[in-house]
Amino acid sequence: MTLPPQLAELTQGLDVRSASRVHGGDIAVAYRLDTPDGPLFAKTHPSPTNDLFAREAAGLRALRRHVPGTLRVPQVLRESRNGLVLEWIEEGGRRTGATEAELGSGLAALHRTTNDTFGGLAGDASGYLGSVPVDLTPSTDWPDFYVQRRVAPLVERAIAEGSLDPAARGLLDRLAPRAAQLCGPETTPALVHGDLWGGNRFVDRDGTNWLIDPACHWAVREVDLAMMQLFGGFGPECYTAYDQAFALADGWRERVPWYQLTPLLVHAILFGGGYGDAALRAMQRYA
Repeated sequence: MTLPPQLAELTQGLDVRSASRVHGGDIAVAYRLDTPDGPLFAKTHPSPTNDLFAREAAGLRALRRHVPGTLRVPQVLRESRNGLVLEWIEEGGRRTGATEAELGSGLAALHRTTNDTFGGLAGDASGYLGSVPVDLTPSTDWPDFYVQRRVAPLVERAIAEGSLDPAARGLLDRLAPRAAQLCGPETTPALVHGDLWGGNRFVDRDGTNWLIDPACHWAVREVDLAMMQLFGGFGPECYTAYDQAFALADGWRERVPWYQLTPLLVHAILFGGGYGDAALRAMQRYA
């Protein structure tokens, strides 16, 4: 059996009997690998950077260390510049009120993992959202970090690529002086998944929740809750259980569009379409 070059390098030495393409998100090329010891999951990227998969692997390991026993995260079995090999997840479980509540309380437990600074894991100064590079230089000033190191560079890149109206630059200039008010009272750096939309959460056949494809960093926990609401996929029991376990600061729902700016801008850069207009509307809401 002949494997694609990137997959062949990644799986060198593994007894791979067959490899079949599976859905792996909008960016990665994903495979099911059948081996004598059972199936494995592999993902590669057409044009990987030197540390794209290293950052993802670090995020997966951080989640595995800190999620409660009610949540699962796939084990990293192999990593290279070209991709990752992870344990296989047997999807097919039904999402119920119980699975949603378990996810909410589990996520609240994860968010109790804290740090002295915002930014990258282990002090890393850079990372990725999807395949878009982001500045994660450690900082103790969350409003400045969010506006100047996260939103502003993404606005400039989206404008440069023609996926965002240049009027966004002026809007951000008006919003930046109010960053402390707009970001809310939360001041504790928490370990966040960083890309928690519905497609990055699975329920297996035993009804256990799994978290995949993280963009882990230290941030205020509202960023995960905002991302979860961008595309839906999480039941009301999830938010109720989260709030009961670890209540968010007053007014957090009003800040959801503010914290959705980052994923909207990333999607505008990667996919174009209406994401740039949605980001502009989110900014106009607070102007």
